[in-house]
Amino acid sequence: MLDRDAGTPEAMAPVIVVPPSNRSVVAGSSETTLECIASARPVEELSVTWKRNGMRVTSGLHSFGRRLTISNPTSSDTGMYVCEAALPGSTFEPARAKAFLSIIEPPYFTVEPESRILAEVEENVDIVCEAMGVPPPALQWFKDAVSINKLQNPRYQVLAGGGLRVRQLRPEDSGIFQCLASNAGGEVQTHTYLDVTNVAPAFTQLPVDTTVTDGMTAVLRCEVSGAPRPAIVWSRGSHILASGSVRIPRFMLLESGGLQITPVFIQDAGNYTCHAANSEGSLNASATLTVWNRTSIVTPPEDRVVIKGTTATLPLCLAHSYVWKKDNVVIAPSGSSRVVVEKDGSLLISQTWSGDIGDYTCGVISEGGNDSRTARLEVIELPHSPQNLVASLNPAHSHAVVLSWVRPFDGNSPVLYYIVELSENNSPWKVHLSDVSPEMTSVTVVTVRGLTPARTYQFRVCAVNQVGKGQYSAETSRLMLPEEPPSAPPKNIVASGRTNQSIMVQWQPPPEPEHNGALRGYVLRYRLAGLPGEYQQRNISSPEVSYCLVTELIVWTQYEIQVAAYNGAGLGVFSRAVAEYTLQGVPTAPPQNVQVEAVNSTTIQFLWNPPPQQFINGINQGYKLLAWPDDVPEAVTVVTIAPDFHGVHHGYITNLKKFTAYFTSVLCFTTPGDGPPSTTPQLIWTHEDKPGAVGHLSFTEILDTSLKVSWQEPLEKNGIITGYQVSWEVYGQSSSRLTLTLNSSTHEYKIQGLSSLTTYTIDVAALTAAGAGVPTSSTISSGVPPELPGAPSNLVISNISPRSATLQFRPGYDGKTAISRWIVQGQVGAVGDEEEWVTLCEEENEPDAQMLEIPDLTPYTHYRFRMRQVNVVGAGPFSQSSRVIQTLQAPPDVAPTSITVRTASETSLRLRWVVSRGCGAEWTEYALQMQAFNAIGAGPWSAAVRGRTRESVPSAAPENVSAEAVSSTQILLTWASVPEPDQNGLILGYKILFRAKDLDPEPRSHVVRGNHTQSALLAGLGKFVLYELQVLAFTRIGNGVPSAPPILERTKDDAPGPPVRLVFPEVRLTSVRIVWQPPEEPNGIILGYQIAYRLASSSPNTFTTVEVGATVRQFTATELAPESAYVFRLSAKTRQGWGEPLEATVITTEKRERPAPPRELQVPQADVAARSLCLRWVPGSDGASPIRYFTLQLRELPGGQWQTYSSSISHEATACVVERLRPFTSYKLRLKATNDIGDSDFSAETEAVTTLQDVPGEPPRSVSVTPRTTSSVLIQWQPPRDESLNGLLQGYRIYYRELEYEAAPATESKMLKTPSALRAELTAQSSFKTVNSSSTETTYELTHLKKYRRYEVVLTAYNVVGEGPASTPVEVFVGEAAPAQAPQRVQVNPLTASQLEVTWEPPPPESQNGNIQGYKIYYWEADSQNATEKMRVLFLPETTAKLKNLTSHTEYLVTPGTPSFLAFSEITSTTLNVSWGEPAAANGVLQGYRVVYEPLTPVQGVSKVVTVDVKGSWPRWLKVRDLTKGVTYFFRVQARTIAYGPELQANVTAGPAEGSPGSPRDVSVTKSTSELTLQWTEGRAGRTPTTGYIIEARPSDEGLWDMFAKDIPRGATSYTVSLDQLRQGVTYEFRVVAVNQAGYGEPSSPSAAVSAQVETPFYEQWWFLLVMVLSSLLVILLVVFSLLLHGQSKKYRNCGAGKSISNMEESVTLDNGGFAALELNSRHLNRGSTSPPRPSPGGLHYSDEDLCNKYNGAALTESAALQEKPGDATESEVGARPPAAGSGVGGPPVPRGPCAGRTWSPAHPRQGLPLPPASCARRWLWPRQRCQLWGSPERGGS
Repeated sequence: MLDRDAGTPEAMAPVIVVPPSNRSVVAGSSETTLECIASARPVEELSVTWKRNGMRVTSGLHSFGRRLTISNPTSSDTGMYVCEAALPGSTFEPARAKAFLSIIEPPYFTVEPESRILAEVEENVDIVCEAMGVPPPALQWFKDAVSINKLQNPRYQVLAGGGLRVRQLRPEDSGIFQCLASNAGGEVQTHTYLDVTNVAPAFTQLPVDTTVTDGMTAVLRCEVSGAPRPAIVWSRGSHILASGSVRIPRFMLLESGGLQITPVFIQDAGNYTCHAANSEGSLNASATLTVWNRTSIVTPPEDRVVIKGTTATLPLCLAHSYVWKKDNVVIAPSGSSRVVVEKDGSLLISQTWSGDIGDYTCGVISEGGNDSRTARLEVIELPHSPQNLVASLNPAHSHAVVLSWVRPFDGNSPVLYYIVELSENNSPWKVHLSDVSPEMTSVTVVTVRGLTPARTYQFRVCAVNQVGKGQYSAETSRLMLPEEPPSAPPKNIVASGRTNQSIMVQWQPPPEPEHNGALRGYVLRYRLAGLPGEYQQRNISSPEVSYCLVTELIVWTQYEIQVAAYNGAGLGVFSRAVAEYTLQGVPTAPPQNVQVEAVNSTTIQFLWNPPPQQFINGINQGYKLLAWPDDVPEAVTVVTIAPDFHGVHHGYITNLKKFTAYFTSVLCFTTPGDGPPSTTPQLIWTHEDKPGAVGHLSFTEILDTSLKVSWQEPLEKNGIITGYQVSWEVYGQSSSRLTLTLNSSTHEYKIQGLSSLTTYTIDVAALTAAGAGVPTSSTISSGVPPELPGAPSNLVISNISPRSATLQFRPGYDGKTAISRWIVQGQVGAVGDEEEWVTLCEEENEPDAQMLEIPDLTPYTHYRFRMRQVNVVGAGPFSQSSRVIQTLQAPPDVAPTSITVRTASETSLRLRWVVSRGCGAEWTEYALQMQAFNAIGAGPWSAAVRGRTRESVPSAAPENVSAEAVSSTQILLTWASVPEPDQNGLILGYKILFRAKDLDPEPRSHVVRGNHTQSALLAGLGKFVLYELQVLAFTRIGNGVPSAPPILERTKDDAPGPPVRLVFPEVRLTSVRIVWQPPEEPNGIILGYQIAYRLASSSPNTFTTVEVGATVRQFTATELAPESAYVFRLSAKTRQGWGEPLEATVITTEKRERPAPPRELQVPQADVAARSLCLRWVPGSDGASPIRYFTLQLRELPGGQWQTYSSSISHEATACVVERLRPFTSYKLRLKATNDIGDSDFSAETEAVTTLQDVPGEPPRSVSVTPRTTSSVLIQWQPPRDESLNGLLQGYRIYYRELEYEAAPATESKMLKTPSALRAELTAQSSFKTVNSSSTETTYELTHLKKYRRYEVVLTAYNVVGEGPASTPVEVFVGEAAPAQAPQRVQVNPLTASQLEVTWEPPPPESQNGNIQGYKIYYWEADSQNATEKMRVLFLPETTAKLKNLTSHTEYLVTPGTPSFLAFSEITSTTLNVSWGEPAAANGVLQGYRVVYEPLTPVQGVSKVVTVDVKGSWPRWLKVRDLTKGVTYFFRVQARTIAYGPELQANVTAGPAEGSPGSPRDVSVTKSTSELTLQWTEGRAGRTPTTGYIIEARPSDEGLWDMFAKDIPRGATSYTVSLDQLRQGVTYEFRVVAVNQAGYGEPSSPSAAVSAQVETPFYEQWWFLLVMVLSSLLVILLVVFSLLLHGQSKKYRNCGAGKSISNMEESVTLDNGGFAALELNSRHLNRGSTSPPRPSPGGLHYSDEDLCNKYNGAALTESAALQEKPGDATESEVGARPPAAGSGVGGPPVPRGPCAGRTWSPAHPRQGLPLPPASCARRWLWPRQRCQLWGSPERGGS
């Protein structure tokens, strides 16, 4: 036999090949078979068995067990069948397979409905149907073969059991209802017929007659059946009382159909009818209601609850016979005196107690019936105190205590709650738990939480019921909680890098309740941020120290820092980690591997590697390349290179000197500074180059055949000069060129062998190893000496491009030699006569040039050019200026550079950048980038810069403000910081606003400096006073928002002060009555008063003492001795004890009267201060009754009412300090005395007493600072309020300082705490201006500021005492302002019937004051400006616009623009010249101008406004001669067409100018026969040296000073005047004025008056004239002979150009001061006694407030034109002399002769006077004087 366990190859484990499958069969079917086919080896040993539900199946097996047949299956055959295949006797596991056989049973009904169901309308009917089967069948309902699901009838409801409910049947519900049950085994159905019927109404209970008593309830029954349910209606007569839709009060239709009437009244008696009806019919029935009258208690007694000990009253319910019962026991009226039945029958119970509790019944007996009412009386009282109060520590919670007590008697009123109070560390009791719910058990246990460790506690408890709060329990013994480590970390941890190796850490202690014991110190730990290293610790062993400087740290490294507090129990929790960097350091290593190489003659290249990263010690900001000449080590050239973090760095230094030795070095720098330069500087030479041109080429010894040429070394050698090359040739014949090379030491050479009178070109060039340099060339004629060249003319600009322009010109006189160089100069950007000329280009060796290319111009820039020519003699004069051009635009070359960000306001940043060639939140940092673009295209983006918006005041209050009174005079305030987003700046500190509620009108403030302290102890407060407290934060700008609502906290109580106003109004021989008022300082709740009295002669310790209650205000002492003095002592009491007593003496007598008033009231001046004074007096008679107190009143003058200052001044006082007065205010005072009889009369008033002045109480208001020009700002403000001036306002002080940008190193002024500190800082480090004026001066222009700088301005007001507080700082950026002039050349052209085209040019660049942002166009229809005016806004770069949609064929007007400029010159102490420019946009024909000027402040009380109307468009200047020294005047000028245009305004201050010289001294005048000589000595020097003098004269016939002579040299001390220049017979006074760069100084004292009478000189005698005629003839003959001899040289004859006539007395000059002016050397040119010529005043019109037809007393004359006979001069002259430097005759010259009819058009004042036609140049005559030449002495033109 084989061993199957051996696992031979023949053996195989059983495997089920075909498992049985799940089957479902219907019960009762014939059979079902389960098949299971298995395999194994040996197969003959295989055994297959079956199990069902774990039980073996033996029947129905076939085919060796492979098939299981179940015949007639039923539900009992259901189950899990398992087929198991096994090899018996082997170790193989049997194989198993499962199949589930489920038996399906067809459904069958267990409950079926009746075949017919009869129901009535509106009934509910249930149709039953229940079925069973396997699986459970589903039921479906059908009505008349339609599923009820489709009917969707809401009245059909399928019940949970399967039945169907039909609600509120209706006739249409009749029909066949089918119930269908179905499952997988089949389906069955059953049905019923529902028959819905109607039934006519029928009474089931008829109404019956009913009798009730008045006031009772009556019910009339009426029950009806029917289908549908009949509707019932009750009626009485024709009135319906109740139905389904009708409801009347008291009448209610019952569900049964009856009628209920509640209550029944007498008038309800009568017949009532019940109507019933439905769809089948109706019927009715009636009944009678009878109502009886009866006796009843209308007002029954009410339940009463009274408090024990009070009286209870139960009123009688009726006035009939009655009886009172208590708990059904009749009360005998005489049984108790407490219980009384009043006459009206009321029951009165007094002194109620618990025995009176019960039910009291009032019974009424009457013939109409008996009635009774019962009321309950409850007597309640306060609950008793809780008993057996025990406190114990809570072992489960260290901060809690368990309290338990026994429930007390509740006083017949349930205990509502308990109150638990505690005393912490012997402090006053305070409520800790205010609402402890009572427990139903007898013992209450409560856990008191929220206690603080290491503190002692006592507890007490009281119960509260309806009556009130009961007595407190006995106090527990003191219980101390154990100490614990602090449960909170220190707060407000702030760390800031102090140096590059230290960090300052500051904190505040943990909240006091979290200390859990006495703090003993702090532990600070720190480590490198982000690294897992161990902490290092610092122990701060004192709890008072709240900071620690952590040192010996790593440079520029971030640390995380934590702080914890510790006490005796251990270390508390650490704070949240604060991360902070040490500050950056400078690099400690230089760049490495530095290599230097010269690239060319001007450039050096550097190559280097960066320092090791660990030695940079911060953020690498870049590198600096250094180079300095060997011989000039201080001339260091520095080039900054941005860091490049990849590879070898390189950089270049360019524009170095050629062939020069330079030392070089490289360094790395960070924000704090530069690192060390690279080791040993390397010496390197720039390359050699060709030399520059030789200098000072000149010719001497010029003969017919030879000349000597000389030169100097080139300024730019650029190498070693090896020699010079001299070349010459006949002009224009290069073939004749000869060249000679000379050695380097030769600087002159004589050229010989020249041809006579031949023009040669001579070149000289220097030589180096690099070659020949630029030759210096010149032409010269042999035998003819050269001269200076003339000026070029006819300058024409063409070919204008962005960077160049072509200049064409006509060369000037060449000076008999070739032009060696052309010099072109230009005005760049700012164009004007006063602007600087810069050299733009020089062209050499082009002697015949007539056109030059001007390179290297700046795109889109205005230029004006002039040029001069140079020959060997020198440079000639400059040409006339060209026209102004503007180069074209070009794309930006590079990104904007030097980008800076500054704060503009609280919510904006101003971005500023330099073009290659500025919304946010407050106090927030932004990163910005810029890109430049123009009409051509856009440039690249700039690097990002960061900026912070300007600081503002905090917009939120500090958080978590809390206050706690710590004593009777101190309150501790704590708070948290302002939320970060609302700080809006650097918090400099906090202010606590506090005031005694209902006592102080204004809050006081307490300042806490710094942002790290967030608690403050307010001391010196009133005792037991309720305070309102608020906290606010402040920044440098001002105060933030105070916390709201104000916190209320009361200081603790203390012993009270003495009572006041103690009087004895009734005094008898044996008794006195004392009356008093409570203490002015109660310091708590007054609990009572103590009156002690004794005989004055008795022992001080024998007082009789009486105590009275707190509400008592008087006391009568009896049994006193008559006519005796008694001492009374009165004191008050609070919880803290008895206070200070008040003592008074009284005499028991009846002979008393009112006192006399005090006398001799005086206020010594020494006792008067700004806000207080001391009043002294002598008391009057006391009227035999001691004075008790004095009353002081004061009155503010002039119109104030008497106010009581104090009515409790001590009776012993003879002086009183009166405080809280207003400074610089007058007061009167009076006093009265009060004794026991009454008040005295008031004393006589004092004299008026004025308090001293004090500094102003507030700063100027509404301060604004706006840019006025590019270097000035206009400051405007409002004066402080009158009530805060505190004196006579002297003026204002303006403090200003330049602010650093945020990127710059912080200055000391950044640390200022308050505006006051800011002012103090500014006084030392910055500038200030004093505005000495009255309060009417509220504007000031601050000038001479730096461009493109931020300034901070504060204002203070001051008086004689000092300065008031400073205003809030105002920031302003200087460098841009509103344009000073209007757009120019405005033209308007009609395009269509409804369009106009407007074109213009921008204002002159010098008046733009920055970059113009756009234009505004105003336009309106003529004669209807108000109705039709419109505005259009345009932006750059547009300078043209079309106005559309205009009214067809309508004239539009634009008033003339503002004059183009307004300027002042020659400003002395009494005169000045004012000039203005023509409006850029005339907008019509100019009719004239109006000039108005007035002083800003009245002069000697008078403010005179002078108006001058100038007719015509010329002249545009005015001489003003009636000024007052040092007064500022306000000038306005307007142009006029058909109306006046806008004003141009300016201020000017009459001299002497600040910093100008003092007045010259010792002025004297000496007269000779023909001249006057003035002499003087120099006076005090000004801020800068004196540059010269002017002389002013005052003729006796005018009376006004005017400038007489000017430009007198600084060294002169005398000046001679010809008498011919003065008017004959007129007396003159002279004075001298010194001048320096600041302006005209103080004039000297006037000289003695001197007459201008001339004595006839000898040369006017006839004999002298005859001699002169003969001499003249001889001279003429000699001149003619000379001309004949020199006719051969007329080729080079000078016709007069370039030469001035030396003997001409009057030299005509063109003024360079910006005005069209002619200046003559002499004051007057005319002879005789007439006035100097001036333009006719007919073109002027003056208006004055004081004058009508006169101006300053001088009559105005009318004349139509300028004539020889001059008119009288006026104080203000138009065109009398142009307002330029120098004096002389003004106005245009008058043409004579053939030129008289020609037109002369003046040019713009800034462009000089035009020249007349050449043919008329010698025919222009000045009045009474011939002008021989026209031109400038500088040019010598003819």
